[in-house]
Amino acid sequence: MSPRPMPKGDSFFTPGAGPLRHAIERNSAVPLVWLHNAPRWILPVAMALAFVGGLLLAGVAGAVLLGLLALFIGWLAFLAWPTLPAGGRAARVVVVAVLAALGVLQSGVL
Repeated sequence: MSPRPMPKGDSFFTPGAGPLRHAIERNSAVPLVWLHNAPRWILPVAMALAFVGGLLLAGVAGAVLLGLLALFIGWLAFLAWPTLPAGGRAARVVVVAVLAALGVLQSGVL
């Protein structure tokens, strides 16, 4: 199977970005291309498994899965942030916060 074509555009990086964003975008390029070329079903299935596993596994194991999922979604949200409308930004912040809170609850700290 041939790889999917890359999205249209003349730059992989955010124009005029600061040094932090540029460094994160540069370090994210290879994983993003890998995710782009992976079969479409892998990402949603892996995220669903991490979420369900995080809820079902008690203690640290569940907290780690939920924390990793929160970090992954936060990473994607950071990369997409400049192009998101306000509602999309708020939704991503809420999702990351809820996953982090569930991870803390699952860990047994609270």
